[in-house]
Amino acid sequence: MFTTSEPAISVTGLRKSYGRHEAVRGVDLEVRPGEIFAFLGPNGAGKTTTVEILEGFRARDAGEVTVLGVDPAHGDRRWRDRLGVVLQDSQPAADLRVGECMRLYAGYYSAPRGIEETLSLVGLEAHGRSGVGTLSGGQRRRLDVALALIGDPDLIFLDEPTTGFDPSARRAAWDLISGLRLLGKTIFLTTHYMEEAEALADRIAVIAGGAIVAEGAPGSLGGRDRMATTIRFSLPDDGAVSDLPRQLYELVVDVAERTVTLKSAAPLADLGELVDWARERRLELQDLEVRRPALEDVYLSLTEEVSR
Repeated sequence: MFTTSEPAISVTGLRKSYGRHEAVRGVDLEVRPGEIFAFLGPNGAGKTTTVEILEGFRARDAGEVTVLGVDPAHGDRRWRDRLGVVLQDSQPAADLRVGECMRLYAGYYSAPRGIEETLSLVGLEAHGRSGVGTLSGGQRRRLDVALALIGDPDLIFLDEPTTGFDPSARRAAWDLISGLRLLGKTIFLTTHYMEEAEALADRIAVIAGGAIVAEGAPGSLGGRDRMATTIRFSLPDDGAVSDLPRQLYELVVDVAERTVTLKSAAPLADLGELVDWARERRLELQDLEVRRPALEDVYLSLTEEVSR
């Protein structure tokens, strides 16, 4: 019996090969109950194979795997009742009404959640009598989530849930996903959008070349919290880079026309020094920007190292 003191997902030494190609080679993962866990990786990294093994749709070659306390290779109907899956591309029957589609899916579970309650959770309470084929793209994705929730699962797999969304629809979907955490659900999220992972995830794992190359909170993944901060500004016409204080001049990594870029390991101190220098000379530092390494920068660095 699974308890909330145990990991929702535990993976040790997972391996899977297709012929001579080892798609997954020694993956270790742990997902805690009630968290949103993002699983990132480029195409061909072994991400889909790993997720399909966790969902019980694909057999593994080696390793230990438990999902909600059960080996997915031997998951029965009671175990599947506790899983919700939102595929990247799904096709609910377009000739059904939303309510009819929900009743159809509810019949697959032993103790489904109420249909009206579930539609309300995803913001579709006014669309129960609407035809599935008449829904907008964003509404269709909400229906996908509703169908995953109808069985009242403990664990939900979300595969690229906002692909093709405009910015407004994507933010609405983020609110919906964050709300699932408040319901006590555990979310296993795969996405190609770095800002999505940063906005939603408690922890992130990056897979590349069939192996986990980094795991941690979004702010510290891959040593992100220890990486140099970029300070960028434009000098006025009467200013010169060589006039900068020595400690700042030594941090200059690029000068493009009048735009100066510094890399700082102590941004607060260096920014203060820069502001004091400009104030003493009555200079305006146009386009002043302070930017810590983005999650995308870290992700690209991690995955490119493996691909070399």
